[in-house]
Amino acid sequence: MRQSRMKLAVLSAIVSGMFLPVGVFAAEADILRRVEELTKELEQLKAQVKANQENAKKEVAAEVAKSVKRVGDKSLGQWLTVGGDYQFRVDSLNGETKPFTDVSAVFANAQNQLQTAFFSNPTPETGAMLTGLMGFASGMAGVQTFDQAQAFLGANMAMMGGLASFAGPAFVDAYKPKNKLTYTNKFGLDLGMHVTDNVSMTVKLGMYKVFGSQSESSVVNAGSAPFFADRVGVFDGTLGHVPSSSYLNVDRAFATWKNLGPNEDIWFSVGRRPATDGAPTNFKNNTARPGNGGTPALLVNYAFDGMTLGYAPEIESLPGFYSKVCYGRGFESGFSTPRGNSIDDTDMLGVAVVPFDTEALRVWLQWNRGVKIFDAPQMSNTYFGNTIPKINLGDIDWYGVGAASSIKLGSGTLNYFADLGLSVTHPNSNVSAQFGFQGLMTGGFFNPEAPTSKTGGAILLGMRYDLPSNTKIGFEYNHGSKNWITFAPAAGDMWTSKVGTRGNVYDAYVIHEFADTPLASRSAKTFFRLGVQYYDFKYTGSNNWVGAPMKISDVNGQMMPTTPLSKAYDVYGTLEVKF
Repeated sequence: MRQSRMKLAVLSAIVSGMFLPVGVFAAEADILRRVEELTKELEQLKAQVKANQENAKKEVAAEVAKSVKRVGDKSLGQWLTVGGDYQFRVDSLNGETKPFTDVSAVFANAQNQLQTAFFSNPTPETGAMLTGLMGFASGMAGVQTFDQAQAFLGANMAMMGGLASFAGPAFVDAYKPKNKLTYTNKFGLDLGMHVTDNVSMTVKLGMYKVFGSQSESSVVNAGSAPFFADRVGVFDGTLGHVPSSSYLNVDRAFATWKNLGPNEDIWFSVGRRPATDGAPTNFKNNTARPGNGGTPALLVNYAFDGMTLGYAPEIESLPGFYSKVCYGRGFESGFSTPRGNSIDDTDMLGVAVVPFDTEALRVWLQWNRGVKIFDAPQMSNTYFGNTIPKINLGDIDWYGVGAASSIKLGSGTLNYFADLGLSVTHPNSNVSAQFGFQGLMTGGFFNPEAPTSKTGGAILLGMRYDLPSNTKIGFEYNHGSKNWITFAPAAGDMWTSKVGTRGNVYDAYVIHEFADTPLASRSAKTFFRLGVQYYDFKYTGSNNWVGAPMKISDVNGQMMPTTPLSKAYDVYGTLEVKF
């Protein structure tokens, strides 16, 4: 029995030994299979990591390339735009004056004759007369109010009579001023800079000069008393817009922030403003339609330093709607002093509403107020010497409404516009001594007038027919009433700003564009313009806010600081390049 059990154990051991390698071999095979799977997964992971690394490198390289490209583009055309204009102009100017007495010549003659008499024969009488004249001039310079002017004239009746004896040599009979041909060069350089997504800078540099001259005197200077107040000389608001010198001056330089605050329809702009050559001057100037930066040229054509807050929501029933509030500084008076610096800053406030601004129709509404208007701007080397603002004369309100539209007519397009303006003066009791005792639209030179509010009106009408042959034919007409006054001395008219004329102006022109392929920009073009302007003055003082106007037909030898014109003509031609 025991032996049988031993045999059975041995047999079991042998059988187990025979099957043991089979189990081991099966385990090893499973391990090898798993190892192979893990190896494959590892290789796949390595390949994926490598692919991810390659993709990451490519993405980084692409981003770097994009960044480099963006930087490269921004340094060229994406953030900086360059444009400009050049104008060669030739004018033939003719006019007709009325007889008058040149006030400046009266004083100059009196001083020269008394000095000559005193030094050739120094008697107590001539010495007293010369001293009296100097005292009269000094006392006159100190007069500031209407009451003071009346008192001064009453106390100096004898000297006034003495001055009258020198009026003869200063009398200027009617004549026909003429400048047969005068040539001018005008150049402007425009720079636009996109600083960030919401901030941009706009700059315009300008030069304007007469051939053969580097003078700030007007191109139509009479050689005696000048014709119009806005062409006596060049000052802050007209620099670069009235012929002066070849210096390249800053005409505009302002920064604009858009998408302000939670409302993306609001923008703010500050700097030397685009307050010149606004609507509807774009038709005659053959320039693009004005954007939301301009002002109606009938009311304002003046290079202001100031700021604007604008609002341009999308209103389906009012396409292109925008409104803005504008502020400008017309004169900075500086520090006040204990010694009687009585003049204040001159400021301008404006509110503009443009309910429609489309290709088919543009409508504009405007209100401006000039606060504490100065008597004369700062100018150098003028017929009156060096002038500076010496006193504030009061305030002026302006109101304007206008519209421009276009229709297809025959084979061409007819553009037409109408603009209405109203000016209301609010004079104080001050008078300007440097131009005689004249206040804001009140008083003659030695004839002070109690200050009263004066209302004036103006209308500007025009049309331009554009032919398919790149020829454009235009006609404009404007009329200003007796007391009309605008703030537009920077207008491009050679005699005087036509929109400030107290009377009628007829203006016809033809424009022809060359059929060249534009290269500098899509809006680049070259054209010439031929035109004629006829001024029919009804009252004195066009474009002047100092002194009361007088009917032209009544002018006959009166004392005046400027030469009164009854008519003026300008036949002109230009060659212009826009790029």
